[in-house]
Amino acid sequence: MQKFLVFFIFIVFTSQAQNPYPTDYFRHPLDITIIPSGTFGELRSNHFHSGLDIKTQQREGLKVYAAADGYVSRIKIDNFGYGKAVYITHPNGYTTVYAHLQKLAPILETYIKKLQYGQESYEVEIFPKPDEMPLLKGDLIAYSGNTGGSGGPHLHFEIRDNAERPINPLLFGVEITDNTRPIITDVYAYAISDDAHVNTTRGKQKLRLISTAKGDYTVENIKAFGKIGFAIEANDRQDLAANTNGVGMIQTFYNGNPKFEIDFKRFSFDETRLLNRYIDYSHYTDKKERLQKLYVESGNELSMIKNLDDYGYINVADSTSSVYKVRVSDFHNNEVWLTINIEGFKPEELKAADDIITPFHIYSQKSNELLNKNISVHFPQDTFFDDFYINFEVKNDTITLHDDSVPVKNNFTITYDISNYKTEESDKLYIARLVGWKKQYPIYSKTDRKENTLTTYAKTLGTYAIVMDTIAPKIKPINFSEGKWLSKYRFLKLKIEDNESGISSFRATLNGKWILMEYEYKSNMLTYDFEDDISTETKNNLKLIVTDNVGNNSTFETTFFRK
Repeated sequence: MQKFLVFFIFIVFTSQAQNPYPTDYFRHPLDITIIPSGTFGELRSNHFHSGLDIKTQQREGLKVYAAADGYVSRIKIDNFGYGKAVYITHPNGYTTVYAHLQKLAPILETYIKKLQYGQESYEVEIFPKPDEMPLLKGDLIAYSGNTGGSGGPHLHFEIRDNAERPINPLLFGVEITDNTRPIITDVYAYAISDDAHVNTTRGKQKLRLISTAKGDYTVENIKAFGKIGFAIEANDRQDLAANTNGVGMIQTFYNGNPKFEIDFKRFSFDETRLLNRYIDYSHYTDKKERLQKLYVESGNELSMIKNLDDYGYINVADSTSSVYKVRVSDFHNNEVWLTINIEGFKPEELKAADDIITPFHIYSQKSNELLNKNISVHFPQDTFFDDFYINFEVKNDTITLHDDSVPVKNNFTITYDISNYKTEESDKLYIARLVGWKKQYPIYSKTDRKENTLTTYAKTLGTYAIVMDTIAPKIKPINFSEGKWLSKYRFLKLKIEDNESGISSFRATLNGKWILMEYEYKSNMLTYDFEDDISTETKNNLKLIVTDNVGNNSTFETTFFRK
């Protein structure tokens, strides 16, 4: 026991000594206790989370500071995604990213507003030169917010290397309180080879998870044979947070020998969509649970996976007893173990798997084309991870492309020939993905028009159709009305909505001069800040034009007074 303890301590200290990242270079970006609402590498929709989401006490406006000396190398203002984001490049080669900001520090805010007014666009992106915006460690750069795709007030904080690969900020000494063990909520076994089974069942089977007295897990003993894989659903918690987060590492062992390891320390943005190969994607689309497969299928080239033996699979022989173990740990080495005892048993006969065969077979390593009258669907090479039979049906202008249970690796195109539509109608057509239980709700898919064809680039299988939108967007003033005095107002607010093809663009002028309206798509709100000082007149004429994705537009005009 003493030898094992000495060995374990040696391993821990060796791994710490081998940390190649500076742990005392960066300061915390906020002057509050760091409590994460999201951790690095966490499983998200179609991607791994690339940073640390820091709670901001359920409010906006907290001061955000430069984590180290450097210069502002990029500012991006976007309606979606990161919202308002600042990038700082540091002399040691790393870049820190601060996202979902409410607003920038005064000197940066002045700089970016000048750019926005010069381009007459809320959405802008700029890459300042190293000598334009130097910063010192601890300088104020922004205020925390909830802009872009944020689901609530927080600061998204990243550290990237010089190859733009995001790295777990905890490796750089960002401190969080964590003495809480991860938890495993589900475990599944997969019979992989044709002769394989788990408890005489082909395919996938859920195993009953049992908690042990020590806080670890086991399952009821299983009988199996052949090539087997496992998957788990697991998450982590930190001491000061009620929410669950992603885990730090998963390792597996078969009869004491390492089989598989995934370490959520660093990845490349080029590989982040491989998440849909790493998880059981069809299970996720059905149950909304992300099972992490503890084996590697073709096409899964995640750099976070290592120490593989036979791609993580196990091979169970007849009349044998074996043990499969899973270790789930977080960054602070809090750990939990799952033990699966396996009895090798080869039955005399297994029911054959039910293969679904359609007239349309997709080859993942080739280009594939599906045609039906005025519709074509093109799948370039490497659109999918596997070959499969696809369900392809066309009824009128509605296409059934299998269902969304098959992960898509790269975008494919859907093209409609709309020459059979009247000219006055065709201008209002777009391609939509139909969702909902009865596939009755259209969601706009970015549609390109060229003469008599409509094309969209899609990344999800499912049901698509041509939809017509003849309804113009709606515009509603929120905090003012016609002829009102607004001398004491700081902001002008309007709500814009389009429930058909969606908002494409908007343009607002005050007394004929373009004004900056900040767009918050989650609340459909446009906001103008009077401190931009565009007009010094008492009587002011506001004009707002909002256009949807097929060209329908609405115009709102009003007059207000201000001293």
